[in-house]
Amino acid sequence: MTRDQRHSVSVAAVIVDGQGQALLIQRRDNGRWEPPGGVLELGEAITAGLRREVREETGLEVEPGRLTGVYKNMSRGIVTLVFRCHWVGGTISETDEAADCRWAAPDDVRELATEAQAIRVLDGLAAGDGQPPAVREHDGQSLL
Repeated sequence: MTRDQRHSVSVAAVIVDGQGQALLIQRRDNGRWEPPGGVLELGEAITAGLRREVREETGLEVEPGRLTGVYKNMSRGIVTLVFRCHWVGGTISETDEAADCRWAAPDDVRELATEAQAIRVLDGLAAGDGQPPAVREHDGQSLL
């Protein structure tokens, strides 16, 4: 493997409300709907990066819970760790990175997000205690 073939690691949060809906953001750069998250900084702890990304994109403070899935974008070499999170503070607000935020039921998630993003949220919503994290590959749009 050459130096330019390294993977990057990102994190995403499935934040669930009391009605079984997950919070999605609409990215300002491409208009797509997805769970809040982003690339970890070098030397940054995983949960610290997750909290930072959620705060930057939604204005919310969260407490990461269980790991619900590991996803690899095979075409870009990005590995994403997805955690179910509990909302512990802050107020949902428009940010520099997110043009909009909304709570979405599973059917809404399937309609709004690409398959590669929707499955992260759906796996997070379906995750139960004792269930192992999902492990999936995609091409940036669709599952492989």
